[in-house]
Formats: sequence, C-alpha cells, structure tokens
Amino acid sequence: MNIGTIELVSFKLCPYVQRSVITLLEKGVVFKRTDIDLANKPGWFLALSPTGKVPLLLIDNKDAIFESAVICEYLDEVTEGSLFPADPKLRALHRSWIEFGSQTLAAIGGYYSAKDEESFRHAEAQLRGRFEKLEDVIAGPYFSGADFMIVDAVYAPVFRYFDVFSTLVESDLFKGLAKVEAWRRRLAARQSVIDAVDVDFAQALIAFVIRKQSYLSHLLQSSVPA
Repeated sequence: MNIGTIELVSFKLCPYVQRSVITLLEKGVVFKRTDIDLANKPGWFLALSPTGKVPLLLIDNKDAIFESAVICEYLDEVTEGSLFPADPKLRALHRSWIEFGSQTLAAIGGYYSAKDEESFRHAEAQLRGRFEKLEDVIAGPYFSGADFMIVDAVYAPVFRYFDVFSTLVESDLFKGLAKVEAWRRRLAARQSVIDAVDVDFAQALIAFVIRKQSYLSHLLQSSVPA
C-alpha cells in the first residue's frame, strides 16, 4: 500500500515521539523527522496541531494525525503485518497496558520533578508499584512472548529514562523484578529502540532534568563528572 510521504514532527526528548519512531522503524516506513522547540513552537506547527503537542504525523504535507497511540495504530493498519495480537481480547489487553504505559510516563514526570526528598521517595514508591504490576503480566522475552509489539514500543522509552539516570544515581526501582529487568535489557538492545533517539539523548536528558532544580536534579548534578 502506498501510504504517501511521511513526516514526523517531534521533540528530541519526548517519549511519545520515541514510540512513534520505533513503530515507523519496525514497520519499515520511510519518513522524515523534523524536531521543533516546544518552548518556541513554530506557527506552521500550531496551525497543524489542534493540541499543540508532539508527535504529529504529517501525510503528503497536508493531513495531520496527532496523539502517539493513534499514530502507532494508523501505521500498523496501513502497512504489512501487525504489531497487535489478532485476537480481539488480547488486542484490547495490549491497548489497556499501553494506557498504563502512558500513565507511567506521567508518573516519571512526577519523579524527576519532585522538589524534595519526601515527594521524590513517594513518586519512587509509586513507580515501583507500577513495575511490580508489570512483573506479574510480562510473558517474556517481550511483553507477550517472542514477538515485538507496539506495547513494547511504548515501554522502551519508559525504561530508557532509568537507563540514563542509573549511570549517575543508584536506584532499587527494579530490584527483584527479574522479568521486568530482562524485558528492559531486551528492549534497550533492539535496533529500532537504539535508533529512536539521537546519540546525545542521554546528555540532553540529564541537562533537562538538572534545569528542573528538583531533588533528582541535585542527585544528578552532584554525580556529573567535573
């Protein structure tokens, strides 16, 4: 199927962009990526995006699809094969856990933005609870078995945060969660996940969090080599 000229409007640190890029790469779609500054959104972008958010999938320079879950499902539908289970119940379960992944990203925002140790530890405990729930449902080696699915594309950016943070700050978030850890490592090694971000992603993310002047900011800053 000819799906037209594809452009993904993005922000280099956005995890929702990452899941869209991973899906594009997994489906073998040729696309152009255009990064914008979310602090200074260009007028042409605001004219195309009703929400003012990234990612935005632009088809043939005119039709704009927004919201990452919608983008991923559209790409899956218009290309060969599927990154969703064929069974309707399993497909619905995947969509449920995709939503859980989006909620987990919101919880991560609270984690890296927490201003003091008390609120940081509270956010950390909430995240740990979420990862414990995942431990109970992962089939392995990917979320539902041997095949990489869109639900895996959703969680790869979740785990990437901690791949970066753990280079400077120790954490017990995944301690004892053997299936989550194995899944996390498998996702980090997949080529589409690696290629979903620029080579300077880790440095840019650390700088972004340090600018937050949060509790995690101070932990990271104290560990950055002089």
